[in-house]
This record gives sequence, C-alpha cells and structure tokens, in this order.
Amino acid sequence: MTNQFPQVLTIAGSDCDGSAGMQADMNTFQRCGVYGMSVLTAAVAGNSYGIFASQPMPVDFINKQFSVLADDFAIKACKTGMLTDAITIETVAQNYQKYDLGPLVLDPVIITKHGDMLLQEDAYETLKSQLIPQATVLTPNYFEAIKLTGIQIESTDDALKAAKILQTMGAKNVMVKGKHNDMTQEEVTDLVLLEDGTSFTLSEPFVNTTHINGTGDLLSACIAAELSKGTNTGDAIRQAKKFVTAAITEQLDVGHKFGPANHLVEYNF
Repeated sequence: MTNQFPQVLTIAGSDCDGSAGMQADMNTFQRCGVYGMSVLTAAVAGNSYGIFASQPMPVDFINKQFSVLADDFAIKACKTGMLTDAITIETVAQNYQKYDLGPLVLDPVIITKHGDMLLQEDAYETLKSQLIPQATVLTPNYFEAIKLTGIQIESTDDALKAAKILQTMGAKNVMVKGKHNDMTQEEVTDLVLLEDGTSFTLSEPFVNTTHINGTGDLLSACIAAELSKGTNTGDAIRQAKKFVTAAITEQLDVGHKFGPANHLVEYNF
C-alpha cells in the first residue's frame, strides 16, 4: 500500500563535507532502514578544518519544501538540525504546527560540544519559546542544557534537575547528553527523563578521537528513525546511544583534522 514504508524528515542545513547536517541525517536514516527526506534550511561550506561560509535559505523556499512534502508523503517522524536564525526557527515552528509530521526530535544546535555559541540571542529565545514546547524528544548537549536551564551540571542529580526544567518548558522527553571533552574521563553518561517521569542513565566508554563530527545529528536522526518505526521513546533513545558509540569507536579515516563519525558503521537495528 502507498506510503506504508517508514518515512522520516530532517529539517537541517547542508554540510558540504558530509560529516554533519542533512548528509549525516540521511546516511543515518538509510542505516536505520527508513526512507529519509529533507527540508533544507541553510548551506554550509566547510571541511574537517572548519566552517568557512554559510547561506540561509529564503523563507518562501523553506515553506515550499514543507508544503510539497506534506502533499505527497506520510511522514512519521522528523528531526531538526541547524536552523541558523530567528526567522528560520519561526518558519519551521509554524510549519510543524501546520502539517502532520509525527513526533519531533529537537537537536537544539545552540552551542558546540566545545562550548561555543552558535545562535544569536534572538534566535535562541525563539527556539526556546516556539520549538522546545513542540519537542517530543529534546537532546541538548552538556553546554546547551546548562545554557537553557541555568543549572551547573556536575552530577546525575544535576542533570535530572535540568531535564525536569526542560520538561516545564514543554519538551515531553529529554536526553541531557554528558560532557565528553575531558580526555581523562573513562565514560560518557547521558541522563534521560521520559514523559511519564521515568528516568535512567546511559553510559558508554569515552573514546579519545577527533572523528566525532556529526554525532549529535546521528543521535537525533536515529531516534527519529526508530520512532517512525513505532519503537517506544525509551528504546529509541537506547538504540541511538549504542549506534553513536559504534560510529565513534569504529573510526572512519576521512579528513585531516576533525573528521566525521562513522555513519556507515555496521549496526543491527
């Protein structure tokens, strides 16, 4: 029957080197066994050394992408990536309300894993007020969780407090990703708080590698893919954590400096 196959949408920027953004999401969708499609929000010129130029997409073009996809496909879940500015975030929020796109996995893309701010303050406030309340699963990294909540996260209890604050902002389920830039640490531990109040931690060995570009994209894309297949939220998050760990552990030798996580890693979903 038409449109029965699991279909997932990424709302993200294009990273021309393929390490992150829409390209990483699409590779993950394929590995997860779902059909992926995309709404392009921006285009980035970059490589393993850094980002050298970016270009946001016009609002009319973003709107048109949403409308033509909604007219034809049965999208079962979607995820966001880089949304660049306040007007883009507002446009995405309006379209998500307008169309039935399934559960939303929101990768906030506010601050890098190294603590560098990516959004201007007006865009940050728009994300908080318009998109976080629509999130089925919110996946902030360590620095983003601190920025969003004001909680200094030094323990699992702190992460749980932060997750509860994020739920009061409207996010149904929250995954606070653990800090992973301390070369002396042995594990990376994430805290998950589900809509029903259940919480648990996920720990995997810390892998000392520079090939971690796109890990946030892989994680959120995998969660969205699993949700589209009918997997419950907790198990979708667990699967995604395992997949990302495998993608970091089995290094793909691409790029001279900060290379991609291994989107092509063998993993049985």
